Amino acid sequence: MATGLDVRARAEDDLRVANVLVRLAKVTKSFGDLVVLRDIDLDVHAGEVVVLLGASGSGKSTLCRCVNRLEPIDSGVISVDGIPLPEEGRDLARLRAEVGMVFQSFNLFGHKTALENVTLAPVRVRGVPRKQAEERGRELLARVGLADKADAHPAELSGGQQQRVAIARALAMDPKVLLFDEPTSALDPEMIKEVLDVMIELAAEGMTMLVVTHEMGFARRAANRVVFLDQGRILETGTPEEFFDDPKTGRARDFLSKILSH
Repeated sequence: MATGLDVRARAEDDLRVANVLVRLAKVTKSFGDLVVLRDIDLDVHAGEVVVLLGASGSGKSTLCRCVNRLEPIDSGVISVDGIPLPEEGRDLARLRAEVGMVFQSFNLFGHKTALENVTLAPVRVRGVPRKQAEERGRELLARVGLADKADAHPAELSGGQQQRVAIARALAMDPKVLLFDEPTSALDPEMIKEVLDVMIELAAEGMTMLVVTHEMGFARRAANRVVFLDQGRILETGTPEEFFDDPKTGRARDFLSKILSH
């Protein structure tokens, strides 16, 4: 007979499974003969911040880009909110709209203002009336500290400001999850904090986030879980305290000794 503890544990497991927003199951990805992801199993739960760590070439950015099929996978299944990612077509575009992405290189339209960059996708993809999209866009620019830059073009903005516009643009689609692919690696050191502060605020507000970064301070402060990759495999996963204070594998200890010594 099941005890009260057994029943509670099963109920907690069921709740955890029900709250899975992004699931990767046995995902493998190759570029030619080079296998960059090997049988990846990973769940990201609603409201969770998962930080992907690993050396260059470990597969973390590729994993991030596979989640909205910017990179097609060779095998396995990726699902968002219980729906497997379609391979192409309108269904893929529709599901991609639920997954915001912030890139290393900003990817803003240079000929459009900050506000136009933020409102373009809601108007064209979701059919939001322009006036409504602009009101929401101004709210989001204010949220990332750029209320006074709505009419500025990217060339008139610093790198940190451009990246904050890119975050506002991603938020404008009301995504279920935000992907960040090394969002601060192209920034000067003094601009990194302004972007990380916005990301920390989003994490505190309960935004589901999958983040590729080398910013260990952010991982310690904002992550619910750290996932460490090496040669396309997940070697360790745990809380920031578990990973940083008591890494289980020699490879993770070696990685941290090099990263944290600088």
